[in-house]
Amino acid sequence: MVSPESLHLGMMLAETGMLEHAVTEVMAKPQLLVMTETSPSAKSAVRQHIRKWRHSVKRRLSTDCITNDLKQEIQLYQNAVSLSQQDFTTNAKSMIKKLEGKSSFYLEARRMLEKNIAKETPMFQAYFCNKWYEHLASAIQDAQQKELEAHKDKLLKELYQRIETYKTLENVQEHGAIEKVGRLWDLASSKVTQTDVELLKRFVAFLKENKDLQEIAEKLGRMANDVDDPSLHRSPAEELKLVEEPDDSVADDIVGIHQSDNLEKIVPNETIYLAEPALEILFYKHFADKRLLTYRMQGMQRTLRKVKSFKPENKQVEIEKGPFLICVDASGSMSGFPEQCAKAMAYALMQIAVQEDRDCSVMIFSTDHITYELTGESGLKEALNFLSYSFHGGTDLEPVLTHSVDLMGTDKYRNADLVVISDFIAPVQPKEVQDKVDALKQQHNRFHAINLSKYGNPKLMEMFDHTWDYHPSLMGRLLKRF
Repeated sequence: MVSPESLHLGMMLAETGMLEHAVTEVMAKPQLLVMTETSPSAKSAVRQHIRKWRHSVKRRLSTDCITNDLKQEIQLYQNAVSLSQQDFTTNAKSMIKKLEGKSSFYLEARRMLEKNIAKETPMFQAYFCNKWYEHLASAIQDAQQKELEAHKDKLLKELYQRIETYKTLENVQEHGAIEKVGRLWDLASSKVTQTDVELLKRFVAFLKENKDLQEIAEKLGRMANDVDDPSLHRSPAEELKLVEEPDDSVADDIVGIHQSDNLEKIVPNETIYLAEPALEILFYKHFADKRLLTYRMQGMQRTLRKVKSFKPENKQVEIEKGPFLICVDASGSMSGFPEQCAKAMAYALMQIAVQEDRDCSVMIFSTDHITYELTGESGLKEALNFLSYSFHGGTDLEPVLTHSVDLMGTDKYRNADLVVISDFIAPVQPKEVQDKVDALKQQHNRFHAINLSKYGNPKLMEMFDHTWDYHPSLMGRLLKRF
C-alpha cells in the first residue's frame, strides 16, 4: 500500500530533481556569477546560504504542498488499492463520487468506470489504480513546482539584497574589505539606506581622525592570543574516521515506495499486469520507462571519511577566542565627544569581531541596560540602532556589571573580553561584584576600562586588568583634525 509520505517524498521530490534544477538556475544568475567568480570566499558564503535554503525548502515541500482535498484523495486511492476485486467493483462508484468537485481525476475516473461496467475487464482495478496514481503524481508535482517557484523568487530577492548590502559594507571600509566574508555575508541580511551608509561612513571617518581609539581596539583584539592555556588551543586537522551514513544500496529497512526498474524490489501489485495478456505490454512499458512501483530500501553503510577536528599540538596553534562584551555608559554626562568615542570604539571592536569570527554584544547602560547583538543574524540592523541611540540619563554601573559578570561565568564566554566604556564618574563597586570579577580573571577572561573623562574614579578602575584614558582636550582634537 502506497503511503502519502512515499508518494510525496519518495517519488515527487527525490526523483524529479526539481530542487537541484532550481539551485542550478539560481547559481547561474549573472549577479551571483559576477560576485562568486571574483571572490572565492563570497562564493563559499553564497553556496552555504543556498544549501541551508535547499534543506529548508525540501522540508517545507514535504509538508506544505499536500492540501486537505489531496490528502483525502490519497486516502481514497490507498483504500482502492487495498480492496479485493469484488469489493472494488461494488464500492468504486461511491468512492469516486467523493472526488466530485475536488479532483480533476473525477471525470476521467467516471468514464473509465462506465466503460468497465459494459466490458467487465478482469484487470480493470490494476489499470484504474495505475491511472489514478499517475494523476496523483502529477498533482503533487505541480503543487510542489508552484511552491518551489515562490520560494525561489523569495530566495533571489534576498540574495540580491544581501549582495547590495555586502558591496555597500565593503565600500564603507576605507581600508579594504572585511576579511571574514562569511560573517560579513550574515550581517548583510539587513537592508541599508543611504542614511545608514552616511552614518557608518561618519564613524569610519571618526576612527581615522582618532587613530588612538583604533589602536586601543586592535590591542584589545590581540590580547586573546596572549593566553597560555592548552585547553584554549586548537589546530585544524583532518583524520580518517569510520562513520555510518545512509545508503540506498543497503537493504536494511523499507522506507517508502518510489518508481524505478529494479525488479528485485518490485511491489507485488505491479505483477498483476503480467497475469493479463492485454495489460502485459503496459508492464513492459513501465519497466522501460523506470516507472514500476518498487520498494525504497535504506540502511547504514560504514565508510572511512576525513573528518576535520581541532586537536592541541606542540606547534603553533590557533587560540579559541571568546566574545567581546561591551558595556557603554549612556548617561547624560557622556553626550558630545565621549558619546562619539564610545560608539566608534564599539564599531571598531565589531569589525575586529567579524574578522576573527567572534561574537560581539553591546550593552548600553544608564539607570537600565539594553543589549545589541552586533554579530548576530540581524547584527547590522542592531549596530545601526546602537549608533543612532542618543545618550541620556544617569550612571548606574552596578546592574550592568553584575549582569555581565553572570554571563561571563558561562561556557560561551571562555577567553572573553569585557570592555566598559564610561567616564567612570561612579562609586566603587560592592565587594561581591569585585570578588566575581577576580574569579573570572583566573579563568582567562579579561576586563578592560576605557576612561573618557579626566574626572573618572581611580578606585573604581582598579578592578580592571587594563585601563586606557582617552580624553583629549578641545585644542588637541582641533590639532588632530587640522
